[in-house]
Amino acid sequence: MSNIGKIVHDLAPGSENQRNSEGAFITLKDGRILFAYSLYGAGFYDESNADIATIISADGGETWSEPKTILTAETHGTKNIMSVSLLRLGSGEIGIFYLVKAGLHDLRLVMRRSKDESTTWSEPEFCIKRLGYNVVNNDRVIMLSNGRLILPSAHHAVRLQPANDSFPYAVNYFYYSDDDGKTWFENDCAVSLNSPHTKSGLQEPGILELTPGTLWCWARTDMGRQYEYFSRDFGLTWSNPEPSRFTSPCSPLSMKRIPATGQLLAVWNPTPNYPTYRIDFGKKGDRKRLLCAIGDCNGTQWSDPVILEDDDESGYCYTAIHFTESAVLLAYCAGNDVKDYSILSRLRIRKIELADLIK
Repeated sequence: MSNIGKIVHDLAPGSENQRNSEGAFITLKDGRILFAYSLYGAGFYDESNADIATIISADGGETWSEPKTILTAETHGTKNIMSVSLLRLGSGEIGIFYLVKAGLHDLRLVMRRSKDESTTWSEPEFCIKRLGYNVVNNDRVIMLSNGRLILPSAHHAVRLQPANDSFPYAVNYFYYSDDDGKTWFENDCAVSLNSPHTKSGLQEPGILELTPGTLWCWARTDMGRQYEYFSRDFGLTWSNPEPSRFTSPCSPLSMKRIPATGQLLAVWNPTPNYPTYRIDFGKKGDRKRLLCAIGDCNGTQWSDPVILEDDDESGYCYTAIHFTESAVLLAYCAGNDVKDYSILSRLRIRKIELADLIK
């Protein structure tokens, strides 16, 4: 059971919609909050049919509208688009980023922009040109203090089977734009985990700016911890990866800065008493507990973790974080092994008052 906050919305799977997962929030100019996510049809694997849908809240996240499909895979000539990030651009427009899956050999992120607060969208443009299986998690694209847009990507050279990674090892590349997303460049410094004991490499990276120009990146691994590395030149070059303070199975960590205080909020799955490479697809595995903690502005000192979810029959992962003036909204996969098709099938939105979180 959770020790903090309340569940304000639940997007449950059904026979014609077997998975809702991996989304992102943005506050519209009229104060409403939009949440976009991957809406799957009759299938819950990453390769199943999926479009992008939205729901909207007009009361700070307390209640939500019915889902509305806004972007379809069919317009891309494929059957799957997924893993959404949303960002307010320097122009004032909204940028939406998502993965287009042309095949297991070609997964790349595209960007579209909206001048009318998500009513219509521009044509998609690729942010990543490198072919391969390029994973960019939901809610990962950020804007730096100098206006640069940057996104972290885990590049898998080839992936042959939908439910069994034959080539799971990932190398991290960073893509950036200095003109508000009109043109994108790949940095020259690929980051890899140089250990003979890893099969995963650096998967599903996330990124945060600590101070102007100093970036902190982390990635899930099969080494029992998130690994971290740093850039001091706005993401052009990076240090060697080292184990971070966050114990973790091969499951993503999400982190953002709290606007009101400058502190950091981290959400992750802790490592159980045994290391594992990965969960069996659709099973709770070692993602059955979800924690959060508050860090100082530089991420050096952290509070004791608080349990958000802990259920032996369920699994929790792929958290999106969004702050209002007085609360934080967390959206994450929360499927039940018995009731749902997989742990990735159900989306849950939790609202936590900042006063309860920061004590």
